[in-house]
Amino acid sequence: MQAFFDFLVQQRDKLAEQTLTHIGLTFLSLCLALLVGLPLGIVITYRPRLATVMLGIVGVLQTIPSIALLGFLIPILGIGVWPAIAALFLYALLPIVRNTYVGIREVSPTLKEAALGMGMTNRQLLIRVELPLALPVIFAGIRTATVINVGVATLAAYVAAGGLGEFIFGGIALNNTNMVLAGAIPAALLAVLFDALLARLQRVQGFHLRRVALLFLLITPILSAFYWLPVGRQAKLTAGFAHEFYGRADGYPGLVQAYGLQMTPRLIDQNLMYEAIFREQVDLISGYSTDGRIKAFQLRVLDDDKNAFPPYEAALVVRNAVLQQHPAVPKTLHLLEGRLSDSVMTEMNYRADFLHESPEAVARQFLQKTGLLLPVAETRRTGRIVIGTKIFTEQYILAEILRQLLENRTTLQVITKTGLGGTKICFEALTAGDIDLYPEYTGTGLLVILQPPPALADSIKSDRKAVYRYVSRQFQQRYNLTWLPPLGFNNTYALMMRRAQAEQLGIQSISDLKRYLER
Repeated sequence: MQAFFDFLVQQRDKLAEQTLTHIGLTFLSLCLALLVGLPLGIVITYRPRLATVMLGIVGVLQTIPSIALLGFLIPILGIGVWPAIAALFLYALLPIVRNTYVGIREVSPTLKEAALGMGMTNRQLLIRVELPLALPVIFAGIRTATVINVGVATLAAYVAAGGLGEFIFGGIALNNTNMVLAGAIPAALLAVLFDALLARLQRVQGFHLRRVALLFLLITPILSAFYWLPVGRQAKLTAGFAHEFYGRADGYPGLVQAYGLQMTPRLIDQNLMYEAIFREQVDLISGYSTDGRIKAFQLRVLDDDKNAFPPYEAALVVRNAVLQQHPAVPKTLHLLEGRLSDSVMTEMNYRADFLHESPEAVARQFLQKTGLLLPVAETRRTGRIVIGTKIFTEQYILAEILRQLLENRTTLQVITKTGLGGTKICFEALTAGDIDLYPEYTGTGLLVILQPPPALADSIKSDRKAVYRYVSRQFQQRYNLTWLPPLGFNNTYALMMRRAQAEQLGIQSISDLKRYLER
């Protein structure tokens, strides 16, 4: 617990900034939902056929998973605040539209008839009778929409829109529980706080309720403006870094230490970085040296001339119990040792990412080309093995290579659990026995999982063999896990720019980038 409070103290400035951003995202989307949802709810009250259609549409929108909704919006709106605002806006519509409709419909017909009998027009009836009586129900919908948006706004960090989700995504990627809690607890407290305040306002009755509603409508745009408060001076180049890269000692902090590089990047999901630089929404990204999109999107990998990034040799991490229970597994997996060079892996990633070939087809062609597949024969499956992966293309391809090879050469049933997220999730799934093996990288094992003293890490991180020996020995001693020999490729971190822009600015290395930013 003390470590958590120490983390909060260290990150207090960023925590305050992301909390303001989170509040701004919540109320900016809520403000838009009120501007659209309230009039829409009023209109459909007087058109029953339209009401059925509109309530059905906003109801369906509410059922779409938030990640999927963002996936639909990104090709249209790109990354940043707009897809996040659009998603939050759509999620907030249902409770506002529905409660406005229900609140007005539930006003007593007798009161309506009496008002019309006194000479009121339909407009006067709406403003003076129906809306005031419907306000408690409408307020309940606003309350629901607010709480929903506070929770969903954590996903804004997925598309570089900021908010408390940056701590959550970063913590998951970095195996840092304190970081996850630093995002999750404030988000939960905001939801509870806003719900309590709106519940208190909802209990106000009569004429005072109208004043409260008007005050709330005036305050909402003010709270929306919080989103733009943390914005600082525009940099020469806009950087988009993965959450994991930004927090890891061998990522951005390593660049700061080696080059003195100082930037304020937009944090974005690692699967969207390449799309962002291709669309020219950012100028610089953190990437991976064997990624096929380097070739596809005409990117230049900046030379790491001061060796800030350690080696990331790919290897398989396996539970010892699996190796002992199924002797055919290590024998089969050793066939892959040294078979996957940097160029081979880059080409396979290119085919999957850019040519849109399935990881299954890419893996099958590799195994056939290398002669690792035996003639197919009918086999009765006995026993099973579970392979896990992180959530990017290279890991999906590796999982397919492992699955096809093991099913071809052993009697095991192979189950794949792909897209488990970051290092933390995969490693914990392995140690808990939920998966039996997964592809990992020596640099990640060293700096993210083992986290040795900085002096020790610095002394070995430039030597591939030393890093492998250290992680292999420590995983065996601490976790009863075995690192099989490296597969043959080194997927290290890299900084990338669009090739045309890099040539125009004369940037070939990270040192060149540093000099350009200091001009």
